[in-house]
This record gives sequence, structure tokens and C-alpha cells, in this order.
Amino acid sequence: MSYYFCIVNTRDQPTFETEFGTSKQGGDGIPRFTQEARNLNPFLMHASLDYIDELQWHTNQMYLKRIDHFSSSHISAFLTPTSTRFLLLHLPHPPNTDPTPPPKSSTSFSPYGPYTNAFPGTLTTPSLSSSSTTTSSSRSSLASVSGGSGGIANNPTSPQTEEAIRLFFMEVFEAWVKAVMSPFGGPQVGVQSPVFKGRVLAAGKKYL
Repeated sequence: MSYYFCIVNTRDQPTFETEFGTSKQGGDGIPRFTQEARNLNPFLMHASLDYIDELQWHTNQMYLKRIDHFSSSHISAFLTPTSTRFLLLHLPHPPNTDPTPPPKSSTSFSPYGPYTNAFPGTLTTPSLSSSSTTTSSSRSSLASVSGGSGGIANNPTSPQTEEAIRLFFMEVFEAWVKAVMSPFGGPQVGVQSPVFKGRVLAAGKKYL
């Protein structure tokens, strides 16, 4: 899969964004969005903010799971205690494929189609206060399935993918808290630290 990660402050302004590709099932970590998809991704992210505004009143969890999708592009969200939004768009494709879109006559994967949303109506999410034993068990489960046909790299809706994204968000959240505690930064200010970007990419390589 190709991933587009964005942090949006309470004023609906992006403060950080980056792209990376899957490192599972032989992936090389390189994002393979077409230029059209790159232009579309920020609009999809912004459209999903309305779902976060609705969901935050129906749950006390920070990880909101998969909240929206456009054709084959899926968006997962994480809401911090300060109402800063973490958004992850994931677009599935076979690893290490050519990013050039297929011709119209091809039956290959196309990331575009009629808009449908995945607003679930009701939300059930796992508690983020899980024990270290549970976290270790989750990581072991991820390691055991990442190489299978239903693994993270080609199944954006599987429980394994949901858990991998949750762990990714939690690790990025810890790094983000340290970054915004800087006297030269804050939740509303863009995160420019190359160290923070490196930790985001490292978390993506570790879990996704």
C-alpha cells in the first residue's frame, strides 16, 4: 500500500504531511501514488474531517479506526486530547508496482470511482490503555500475518491492518507530544523537525 499521513490542527490547517510505502511483503517503502492521486489526497483528507467532528461525540477513544473511503482509498483517524487530528490515507496496490495508472480498457486496479463513505453509524473501538502483554501479543500477531495473502500490504480493512495502524498512530502520538512541547513549537504550529519526520517514517516501516 501507499500511505499519505497528515496532521491537522484545530483550525483545520495541516501542520505536517508525508508519504511512504509499505514495507511488508517485500515492499520497498516507496509510495506509488499517481500524480492525480497526489493532487486528490489532500481533498479527501479535508472531506473526512466532518466525520471526525461527528464521531468525537460518540466515543471516548482516541483511535477512531477507518472513518471514510473514496473508491479504493481508505482513511483512518486518530484524535488527540487537544483535538489535533492524525489522518492516514492508505491506497492498496501490489508492492513495488509501477505508479503509472492503467489504460481505461484495462481491468487492473483503478483508485478512482463513484464516491461512497464508510461512516459506520455506530463506533466500537478497542481501549488504548491495553497492557504491555496485549501490545506484545498484537505485535506478534502482526508479524505472523504480514506475510500472508490477507496481510497488511494488500488488505486495508482487515483486523490486522486496523491493529497495525493503531500501533502506528500511538508511536507517532508519543513522538508528536515531545515535538510540540518544544518552546519553539506548539499544537497549532507546523512540525518542521527532521527528527520527528524520521520517527514517523520509522513507525511506518515498523508497522505498515
